[in-house]
Amino acid sequence: MSSVNGKRKGRVKRVLKRDMSLYLFCIPGIILTFIFSYVPMYGVQLAFRRYNGKAGIWGSPWVGMYYFKRFFDSPYFVSTIKNTLVLSLYSLIVSFPIPIILALLLNSFRHKKYRKVIQTITYAPNFISVVVMCGMIILFLSPSVGVIGNVLNHFGIESTNLMAKKEYWRHIYVWTGVWQNTGWNSVIYFAALSGISPELHEAARCDGATKFQLIRYIDLPSILPTATILLIMNSGSILSVGFEKAFLLQNNLNLSVSEIISTYVYKVGLINNDISYSTAIGLFNTVINLIILIIVNKTADKMSGNSLW
Repeated sequence: MSSVNGKRKGRVKRVLKRDMSLYLFCIPGIILTFIFSYVPMYGVQLAFRRYNGKAGIWGSPWVGMYYFKRFFDSPYFVSTIKNTLVLSLYSLIVSFPIPIILALLLNSFRHKKYRKVIQTITYAPNFISVVVMCGMIILFLSPSVGVIGNVLNHFGIESTNLMAKKEYWRHIYVWTGVWQNTGWNSVIYFAALSGISPELHEAARCDGATKFQLIRYIDLPSILPTATILLIMNSGSILSVGFEKAFLLQNNLNLSVSEIISTYVYKVGLINNDISYSTAIGLFNTVINLIILIIVNKTADKMSGNSLW
């Protein structure tokens, strides 16, 4: 038994010595993840306590599931979850396949110079901050000075304030997100496509394969594991729609469709200073995301054999 343990320790030491430089690279990431992802979990208990600033977290009275019941009985419960789910699923359905299509099309584009130009143009919107982008959207859609309003007026069509129409808000949110993120999200698919051996393409061309057949039978199956993993990860944050963009594009006229969980948590926690209630809503959101992630991961594992764990 002692000889087995000795061999195991020796093997571990050899692996550590061999890959020491790689482990050193991991240390900053591990430290930052621990500080910003694990240490704040100490505050999760606020969801079960009536927070009192003078008493502190540990000194605040324990109230159990009170704030969860309050949220379930709230008139905002159904509407915020419905708005978040609709917006998130709409974004997922639209924005997930488009980067894959872009990567496949550009990868089959033979003119490398033009391909790089197109890639640069599609990457560029990703570097615009959310605040600036929301300002641009509001300005472009303005019925008086906006580009779209002026074009409609030029053709004799009366312009309208699209941001004040709740039926357009979700479309504006999702499609502007597609414009901003498609190029950047396609990067990982380009990386997966670059790993395909050119000999496969050459052999297929010699057999008379068309471009569409190359994409269908070589490129697409090669990036399918990557796409599956990304789909699982996106499914795990289905109720975590970003706060900034929804809040900045929000107004009283579209509030019935733009009030999502993250904006509601911000208003309850920071504007109304109801810390415990906002923590309970955030914790509920996280638990639902975790359940969805486990279900999707299990389903993907059964269907395709690809999963996170």
